Amino acid sequence: MREFRYERAADPAAAVALLAAAPDGAFLGGGTNLVDLMKLGVATPDVLVDVRELTSREVADLPDGGLRIGAGVPNADLAADRRVRERFPVLAQALLAGASGQLRNRATTGGNLLQRTRCGYFTDVTKPCNKRSPGSGCGALEGVHRNHAILGQTIAGSDDPATCVTTHPSDMAVAMVALDAVVRVLGPDGEREIPIAELHRLPGSDPSRDTTLRHGELVTAIDVPALGMPSRYRKVRDRASFAFALVSVAAALDVRDGVVRDVRLALGGVAHKPWRASAAEYVLRGMPATEASFAAAVESELEAATPLRDNAFKVPMARNVVVRTLLDLAGRDTERELA
Repeated sequence: MREFRYERAADPAAAVALLAAAPDGAFLGGGTNLVDLMKLGVATPDVLVDVRELTSREVADLPDGGLRIGAGVPNADLAADRRVRERFPVLAQALLAGASGQLRNRATTGGNLLQRTRCGYFTDVTKPCNKRSPGSGCGALEGVHRNHAILGQTIAGSDDPATCVTTHPSDMAVAMVALDAVVRVLGPDGEREIPIAELHRLPGSDPSRDTTLRHGELVTAIDVPALGMPSRYRKVRDRASFAFALVSVAAALDVRDGVVRDVRLALGGVAHKPWRASAAEYVLRGMPATEASFAAAVESELEAATPLRDNAFKVPMARNVVVRTLLDLAGRDTERELA
């Protein structure tokens, strides 16, 4: 690891001021992602500002029935919180689907949102990666990309600095997107709120940037508004323990008199950011809560998919996972295989 300076600030404002004065610095929360990247030589901050004890570790009720989750709340504590399990099962399930028990004990809510891709070309400094080193190429494009993006990726040429086909790794972030969470941040210019759908970004012309946060901005809390309908998180992965999603879905569904009144859908494992399935939601509202309606809605979302050589299986997998999950939420029989 490269040498770095370690700082502990007295309060969040002091931490923001420290990082704002260090262009190559970084905040340190649980460290479950950043420290790994430092060991690999991918991340090389010259200053680490420890914020683990500075942001709240409390989960507080909001007037509308929602929750304010402190950025310092460990993933394990959040998943075990009775209010989360009862009001937002999709969030509890997503948290329990991520990493291992040991990592969930250490990882923080704020840090989980900001974790970086696990693409092998990004984490190996001997391999080309436009996200890590713009202009070096995209090794995944012609290499191993089974677990890479089918939606929203930037594909031009392997040596184009914008080419990036990686996926976002967080399970929790997918659930938060479906829940319309709002991220509260403190920066050099004061406080602001960011709808979580606007926090993460697609690679576009600059795949090195994962989020819309400005340098020095610190995530202090996440507000989750009341949901008021059944929800579920389903994750398909290569093994049951500690594996990132091939495809995942966070879903919430309100069905009355056999008709879809409201629906929330977000996909994981398919894009550079948690993917809000807005097209499918639009198609479903007002439609009968049937397998045919669910399948048609998902197909409308997946029309934009551009799979690579080895990950086209994700398209039918995403369709089946979403349809199964919606059928479960609608109380339908899902024992038989879906075509």
